[in-house]
Amino acid sequence: MNKYVSYIKNNSERFIAELIGLIQIKSVGIDGTHKVDMHKCAKRVAYEIKQAGLKEVKIYSTKGHPIVYAERIESSRLATILIYGHYDVQPPGTLNSWKTPAFNPIIKNNLLFGRGTADDKGQFYAHIKAIETILKLDHMLPINIKILIEGEEEIGSPNLRFFLKKHKEMLRADYIVISDTSMLDKNHPAICYGLRGIASAEIEVTGPKTDIHSGSWGGITPNPAIILAEIIAQLKKKNGKIAIPHFYDKVIKLRKKERDILSHLPISDEKLLQNVKCLGLSGEKGYTNLERLWCRPTLDVHGFVSGYIGSEAKTIIPAKAIAIMSMRLVPDQQPDEILNFLDSYVQSIAPPIVTVKIRKLHGSLSYITPFNHAALQIAKKAFEKAFGKKAVFIREGGSIPFVPMIASIFEKPCILMGLGLPDDGAHAPNEKLSLHNFYHGILAMIYLYQDLASLK
Repeated sequence: MNKYVSYIKNNSERFIAELIGLIQIKSVGIDGTHKVDMHKCAKRVAYEIKQAGLKEVKIYSTKGHPIVYAERIESSRLATILIYGHYDVQPPGTLNSWKTPAFNPIIKNNLLFGRGTADDKGQFYAHIKAIETILKLDHMLPINIKILIEGEEEIGSPNLRFFLKKHKEMLRADYIVISDTSMLDKNHPAICYGLRGIASAEIEVTGPKTDIHSGSWGGITPNPAIILAEIIAQLKKKNGKIAIPHFYDKVIKLRKKERDILSHLPISDEKLLQNVKCLGLSGEKGYTNLERLWCRPTLDVHGFVSGYIGSEAKTIIPAKAIAIMSMRLVPDQQPDEILNFLDSYVQSIAPPIVTVKIRKLHGSLSYITPFNHAALQIAKKAFEKAFGKKAVFIREGGSIPFVPMIASIFEKPCILMGLGLPDDGAHAPNEKLSLHNFYHGILAMIYLYQDLASLK
């Protein structure tokens, strides 16, 4: 047992106790009801980084939620990495869907349950503990380290681009490291080399000025709920393709070599079905499930609100119906352009007897990098050394707005070393993180820092 493994093992209970304290803070940044918690969480993150041994720590105010920045520069001769994470979390949703309290984490079967365990507090915290472990044992880092932990990732990082450009020199690094993705499965650690982008919007349909009696006025009054449902039904074709004109104009075709690599990954359609817990899988015709999941654009409705949904009947024609939706994008689709296509198409198919408004929410670009880059190959070896299992290269269906932002500014590779699992329930009830992955992830980051230093 090497010294790093021993330190992690001997301090494992403390590590988890500290992580639980971080997860207990209700840092839901999606609305304005948790501003105090957001500031409290930023301060807690800064404190934990200082405790790990990085004394240069500062909390920056933004127009939204604070950004935590820290650094330790050992030598100008060493390479520098920038570690990114986010402390904001998704709302817990329907609390009675949780088997355990969302913000009172518990451990069961070596799994830590709670909102933010996998997305992303538990993952970026592994880096903090890796830094602590190295500094306690070696008293200096093998590589210069900078850390940026933001509080707006779950709402598209609206204030991050300004921060990155304003502090470009401060943030400059040779490599960017992010742990906010998943492994292929528990037996295959994974380096993610591609992310989908996103374009999200709200569609609002208005009929009568107020809710009206469906008996007195039903039959002549347009029903916004039905009309919105009809609009949504026309956004996709029966073959799974998105019906919006020009939607696919800039989609880059998958190369045969990449399709071959994806087809040989050790994950079956049965396993995917088990992860999503549905009766069956669906999607765009002509592509495998992994291609649909990672490499093809999508359109999904996240919520639909209209009228009255109480336990008893309230016979009204609602005044309004609202749907929140998003489209996952792939290279080279542009979020603003796609949202304009959506707006034009919805207006063209909406009947003139209702008012339809499209409110553009947030968007981010997709990202892809060659997985034969030396830094990604080092990350793969670090995973294999720490976990004792073969690592693979995958793409991810989700979006991390920071990645294409920072990659375009610095033109440096982003190393996506996720510690989550596909069934961790990020954005869903009963979110969890494997403690096995957490502990071995700390070790993997130690090896990553050491081996990246040798590239310069």
